[in-house]
Amino acid sequence: QVQLVESGGGLVQAGGSLRLSCAASGRAFSSYDMGWFRQAPGMERESVAAVRWDDSKIYYADSVKGRFTISRDIAKNTVNLQMNSLKPEDTAVYYCAARHRLDPWPLYDLRGFNSWGQGTQVTVSS
Repeated sequence: QVQLVESGGGLVQAGGSLRLSCAASGRAFSSYDMGWFRQAPGMERESVAAVRWDDSKIYYADSVKGRFTISRDIAKNTVNLQMNSLKPEDTAVYYCAARHRLDPWPLYDLRGFNSWGQGTQVTVSS
């Protein structure tokens, strides 16, 4: 497994931007698919974006397509989530997660992700 630490959350007005970063340490980062998930109060955790270990496939939830961009930097062992045009409904705790590249679950399915960060709060005011 890898150890994950998120950063970059905060309070922003609607229409603004934030960039979340997730630093990974431990075993070979390049062998892992990476994902961002979020959980709002009283809601189930949901997938936001995910990227395959070799960048061959990227998934975005319909609610964030065209606004969010996931990217990974192998040299720095980080995965980032650039969030633009933020909406109040994007308010949630955002989690970074990792799974081994051989995991059979679809990218959007959190069941395959077995390493999780502690989460970072994103609050979008109207």
